[in-house]
Amino acid sequence: MGQKDIVEKMLEDYPDVFADIINVLIFHGEPVVKEDELHQTKTRSQYKADDSELHEQERDNLKLWISGSRIVLFGLENQTAIDHDMSLRVIGYDGASYREQLLESPGNKRYQVVTLVLYFGDQPWRSQKSLQDRISRVEGIMGSDYKIQVFEIAFLTDEQVQMFRSDFGIIADYFVKRRRGEVYEGSRKPIRHVDAMLKFMAVFAKDQRFLKIKLDEKEEVNMCVILDRVEERGRQEGIRMGREEERARTDKILDQVEERGRQEGIRIGREEERARTLRLIGILLQQGRADDIERVCADEQYCKKLLNQYGLQ
Repeated sequence: MGQKDIVEKMLEDYPDVFADIINVLIFHGEPVVKEDELHQTKTRSQYKADDSELHEQERDNLKLWISGSRIVLFGLENQTAIDHDMSLRVIGYDGASYREQLLESPGNKRYQVVTLVLYFGDQPWRSQKSLQDRISRVEGIMGSDYKIQVFEIAFLTDEQVQMFRSDFGIIADYFVKRRRGEVYEGSRKPIRHVDAMLKFMAVFAKDQRFLKIKLDEKEEVNMCVILDRVEERGRQEGIRMGREEERARTDKILDQVEERGRQEGIRIGREEERARTLRLIGILLQQGRADDIERVCADEQYCKKLLNQYGLQ
């Protein structure tokens, strides 16, 4: 399993978070599912494909809820992008779980398998939510349908967000406000699972800055604290960039000054060279050496030789 996959599963794997998600999205905020009623179960199942090889498929999060005579296997699947084949994937996951009931407990009571698809995108889930809508059908033949439950986290109502009691409520609030384009000022509600929360946000908010926040292990952490750390980190980064820009500006000024000096030096050098050459020509004129004057103008090396000869260098 890749590191990204592990990070995605960490937060929701906590019983308080898992139960909270089920209670809000399925039971409308009623605390029906208790933490101690959730039981860990394997998320990986095996199947044979057309190549007769044994393959594995793995769910994001899967827990068995047992409360008296009520038994339900709840699965959570996370999506950051729309998947048009999600209904096919879910029927595969759920089918594998039903098959395991046949293999592991023949003749025993059968229980529901319920999968919730948690979608974290900023655009509505405009895709098929049932098997029949996704597959091509032959007229006159009605096959079995299979519908999936997609919960668009960024489109939850304020009332739904307020129902959450776990860290997931902070996440839902963040995604809702981001989708609306509102200024996110954070929440002072303490975060229980800080490390898992930050890693979850880094993956699903697609912002690695959540992983660069430095926190004191002993302090009580909430989103206001996290935003303060991000702001402070941004301030320090801004100071560093400002200093670098000022150094670059200073260097540019010095470069300009140096270039002005260089151009002035070139001008002075040319004028001095012209003056020496004119003095040489004057001497040659006095000596009646017209041929040498013509040669001095055409031959730079000969000119330098005469300048040196007459002490004009």
